[in-house]
Amino acid sequence: MKEPSSLSSSSHLSSLPCLHGDLCTREVTFCMLLSLLLISFAFLAVDSRKGISVSWFSLESPLLNPRVRASGDGVLFSRSDSIKPSGRKERLVELHRSELDSRDSVENSSHGSSISLPPVAAPSTAPMPDPTLFNNSLMNDTISLPETRDSGRRDIKLEKIELGLARSRAAIRNAIQNKSSLANLSDMDYVPIGPIYRNAYAFHRSYVEMEKKFKVYIYKEGEPPIFHDGPCKSIYSSEGRFIHSMETDDKFQTRDPELAHVYFLPFSVVNMVTLIYVPNSHDNGPLRRTISDYIDVIATKYPYWNRSVGADHFMLSCHDWGPYVSRGHPHLFSNSIRVLCNANTTEGFNPSKDVSLPEINLNTDSISSIIGGPSASHRPILAFFAGGDHGPIRPLLLKHWKNKDNDIQVYEYLRKGVSYYDMMRKSKYCICPSGYEVASPRIVEALYLECVPVTIGDNYVLPFSDVLNWKSFSVQVSKEDIPNLKSILMSISPRQYIKMQRRVKIAQRHFMVNSPPKQYDMFHMILHSIWLRRLNVKVGPRD
Repeated sequence: MKEPSSLSSSSHLSSLPCLHGDLCTREVTFCMLLSLLLISFAFLAVDSRKGISVSWFSLESPLLNPRVRASGDGVLFSRSDSIKPSGRKERLVELHRSELDSRDSVENSSHGSSISLPPVAAPSTAPMPDPTLFNNSLMNDTISLPETRDSGRRDIKLEKIELGLARSRAAIRNAIQNKSSLANLSDMDYVPIGPIYRNAYAFHRSYVEMEKKFKVYIYKEGEPPIFHDGPCKSIYSSEGRFIHSMETDDKFQTRDPELAHVYFLPFSVVNMVTLIYVPNSHDNGPLRRTISDYIDVIATKYPYWNRSVGADHFMLSCHDWGPYVSRGHPHLFSNSIRVLCNANTTEGFNPSKDVSLPEINLNTDSISSIIGGPSASHRPILAFFAGGDHGPIRPLLLKHWKNKDNDIQVYEYLRKGVSYYDMMRKSKYCICPSGYEVASPRIVEALYLECVPVTIGDNYVLPFSDVLNWKSFSVQVSKEDIPNLKSILMSISPRQYIKMQRRVKIAQRHFMVNSPPKQYDMFHMILHSIWLRRLNVKVGPRD
């Protein structure tokens, strides 16, 4: 709901009945008193409608649904919405979604990239927040602090946090509009530039702001291995690696919850499935109850969950069941930031608040053996895939291409003695179809081995797509175009392929798993995705 700022303007006051001439000429004193009374009511009306503005710094995606309308290179959300908690009488925030003002559209950068909006999840039982690029009220030079109406007390620490976020938003907007200002942002290690980014300027400034300010509080409640632990050597290693890196981090982690921008719920869904789920029971209720009980504990012990209805809290899961068990608490599902490998928009994944987590299958502590690959001239195979026959897409891929063409080498199982990674190194394109779930570790493996990924799948939000321009270094093919796969790839000129492969090598940096983490690697990119979503949620206590 948009706050009617015109209520306090002179143009609006001129329409108040007490300022009409025929009444004022008879009773001047009465008119003045009535004017003051009505103006007071007007200000009370404005104050009663103050809420928490939400705008999302997010970027373009080809996925749309009928609730959005196209505008130039981006997407404008045309409907205003709000999320209102129900039930207990707590000090809660109301999250108002503001319609994108046409003045907030951002020009393309010299890299050919642009700031725009993410895809929208399909309709679900959860209220859908309408993301906007940058809300004018939050990006003005004059920054409004959130107001506290709790017995007349102000939350000074929260106001300071929100003031810092507002200044970061202003700095990012300034970087977009005044690109020359980035001369003072030289990093020792890396400066993002080029067409692999949707807007390199916005990303660079946002990343720098994150490194300067962002603080994460990890709730200490819970015992390993269900909490504060996770798998580091499996197809779910993204989950365990992040938890481990976050727990041992001393740059972004704060021990003082009053200083935190976001709060991490450190449970491992993978370990819950291993230790709590009863095999073949088809009942994930115990997992949901574990999560719900945990949130009840921290909501009772601390004020932060109730203060934001969970909007500044995040969970992280690479297990396929992550989206389902998050429904164990309604506000975790609808309000909180969910960092998920299974980023399927038809299953409630909401790109305006949720984060797509890369799926990486690691079996060793080091990834050095699977990094790097030959140039295009030393890749004799046009495209390669090997994998099981499951899910809605792979059966079609195997039907059309298994043992059918020497250029498109598709296998269900590789022959004994044939190396999977060597086949990827010999291939120009690596086919990465969805399986049972939308995510595939082949995408990151392709980036590691400098093979251009070919993604085949519907409703999947690619990792870090609010920053990365995936179309510049990968090929996206629809399920219906599987029979035309060879002609699609052959239509890409050698010159264009070389450009794409070079960009793959640049993008590779953002998916590297380092211990300890390094600038712009996967750990930092996950944090940056969370930072973006927190950046545009303004939290303030509310009765």
